[in-house]
Amino acid sequence: MALAPAAANAPADQGVNAPDLQMFVFALFFTFGGITSLNDVIIPKLKELFTLNNFEASLVQVWFFVAYAVVGIPGAKLVKRIGYMRGAVAGLVTMIAGCLLFIPASQTATFSVFLLAYFVLASGVVLVQVVANPLISLLGPPRTAPSRLTFAQAFNSLGTTIFPYFGAILILGSLAKVSAGQLSGAELDAYRTAETQAIVTGYLGIAAALAAVALAVWLFRNRVQGEQHEASSLAQGLALLRRPRFGLGALCIFLYVGAEVAVGSFLVGNLMLADSLGATQQHAGKLIPIYWGLAMLGRFAGSAVLRVVSPAMVLAFNALGAGALIIVSIATTGAVSGYALLGVGLMNSIMFPVIFTLASEGLGRRAADGSGIINVAIVGGAVVPALYGWLADQSGLRAALILPIACYAVIAAYGLYARRPVSALA
Repeated sequence: MALAPAAANAPADQGVNAPDLQMFVFALFFTFGGITSLNDVIIPKLKELFTLNNFEASLVQVWFFVAYAVVGIPGAKLVKRIGYMRGAVAGLVTMIAGCLLFIPASQTATFSVFLLAYFVLASGVVLVQVVANPLISLLGPPRTAPSRLTFAQAFNSLGTTIFPYFGAILILGSLAKVSAGQLSGAELDAYRTAETQAIVTGYLGIAAALAAVALAVWLFRNRVQGEQHEASSLAQGLALLRRPRFGLGALCIFLYVGAEVAVGSFLVGNLMLADSLGATQQHAGKLIPIYWGLAMLGRFAGSAVLRVVSPAMVLAFNALGAGALIIVSIATTGAVSGYALLGVGLMNSIMFPVIFTLASEGLGRRAADGSGIINVAIVGGAVVPALYGWLADQSGLRAALILPIACYAVIAAYGLYARRPVSALA
C-alpha cells in the first residue's frame, strides 16, 4: 500500500545518512505545501466569479483532498514499483498537467473544469507526498523520526506562508469593480474568462518551476540505493484499524487535516466580517500567511521541543490551545477575534507529524500498511470543509467554527490517551 521506510544496507539504528537528499525532500515539502495553501486564496476568487454559496465554494477543497482517497493507495503501489525518485518525478509531472488544465478552465469559464484541474493537480501532490513522508523517515535514525518529520513539515509551512501572500496580490488584487452577479450571458462569460487569467498566469509560472524541479529530480533518480518495499494487500492495511492506537490516530489525521483546511479555507471570509477585522478581500488574503507562518514557526520550534517533551502531551496541549483560540475568536470582536483565529496556525504546527508517529508506533514491519491508511485519512480535508461550508450557509461563518472546535477536542483526547506505552506488533 504505502512505502516501507527502509533501505537494504542501512543499519536499523542509523537510517541513511544523506544530507543532500534531506534538502531535496525539504524542497518537496515546500512545493506541495505552497500549492495546497493557494486554495485559500483561490476560493474567494471563484466564489465571486461563479456566484457560489459557501458549500459550493468548499468544493474546491473537496475535489483537491478527495484525491488522497482516490490516488493514495494506487500512487503508493506505483512508487513501490518505480522507486522514490522516479515516483517524485511522476508526481511533479502530474502536477504540471493539473496546472496546464487551468488554461481550458479559464477559456471555457466553467467551474467544473476548474474542479477537474484541482483534482489532477492534487493527484500529483499526493504522489509527491507518498514519496516525501517515508523518505524523510528513512534519512536518519528512527528514534529522531518525529523531530525530523516535524522539521520537514516546517518547510511545508514555509511554502504555505509565501505562496498565499503573492497569490493574494496576483489573484485577488485583479478583481474588477463590477460583480459577476451584475452580469449575464456573453458578458458574464467574458468577465469570468478575463478575471481568471490571473489564476492561469499564476499556475503557468508554477508549472514552469515544477518542470525545473522535475528535471533536477530526474538527474537524481538513482541516488537512493537498495530500496525495499514489502508487498501488502488492502485488507492487511484495513485490519490495522482494529488496533485502537492506530485506528484513533487515523481518525485524528482525518479530523486534523479537515479542521486545518476548514479554518484556512474560510479565513478570508471570516476576516472580512464586520464583527471581526472588517478587512477587504485582498487585505484579508494577505493575512493568510500569518496563519501558515505561525505553523511554520511552531514546527521549527517543535522539532526541538519534541526531543525533550512527551509528543503525546504536546499534542494534547496544542489541540486544547487551538480550540480555546477559536472560542476566543467567536466570543470577541475586532482585532482580538481576527488574530485569535489566525493564531490557530501556531497550535496546528506539530499535530500532523505527532499524530502520524504516535499512530504508527509499534507497527514494526506493518508500518508501510499504516502509512497507506493514514495517507487516505487526509481526505478529511475534503469532508470537514464541506461540512463547514454547509453549516456556514445555515448559521453563519462564525457559528460554524463549532465544527473545528469539536475536531480539536477529539485530538486532545487522543493525545492524553497516547501517553500510555503501546505494545509492538509481532
